[in-house]
Amino acid sequence: MPRLDFLRHGEPVGGSRYRGDGVDDPLTPQGLAAMWASVEAGTWDVVVSSPLQRCHTFAERYATQAGLPLHVEPRLREIGMGVWEGLSHAEVKHGQAEAYAAYKRDIVLGMPQGAESVLDFMARVRAALNELSRAFFGQRVLVVSHAVVMRAALALALDAPPQSLSRIRVDYASFLSLRRAHGAWAVEGLGHRC
Repeated sequence: MPRLDFLRHGEPVGGSRYRGDGVDDPLTPQGLAAMWASVEAGTWDVVVSSPLQRCHTFAERYATQAGLPLHVEPRLREIGMGVWEGLSHAEVKHGQAEAYAAYKRDIVLGMPQGAESVLDFMARVRAALNELSRAFFGQRVLVVSHAVVMRAALALALDAPPQSLSRIRVDYASFLSLRRAHGAWAVEGLGHRC
């Protein structure tokens, strides 16, 4: 049974704003330090990372220091946010009030113009999870990823509707642990340290 320990990237440069797969700011020194602190007590067999620099930079450094193999999984990149990429939450809330309200009402039907479909996004995360469970059977995997990817993984593990993605909070440098058993994912933990 593989165990996947998802670690969200730390705080990026540029403050709070929509960062999907179109805006990829580097981490602040504090964001990088928070990730190092989160992995202090963990031991893994392999590291898997989103290709985006806010994940990959740390994953590469950690894998090198720990002497672990690193695999990049493009399907674990963040959901694309279309025309909202790079905008602050306040800019969207005040400048596109109707679109913002639709997004908050139903994330599946209310994604911004040019954004990735939530259902397509969920399908690619599901495919990545299935592939990781086959490729790393019996291993403990550190998966360096993003908030909405982790929300999707949790929703998939719980058979929750896609609309639940907007009701799950995932802090910077926090963990979600899943274990594959009997053909399904089980939630092992959700929090700040692994």
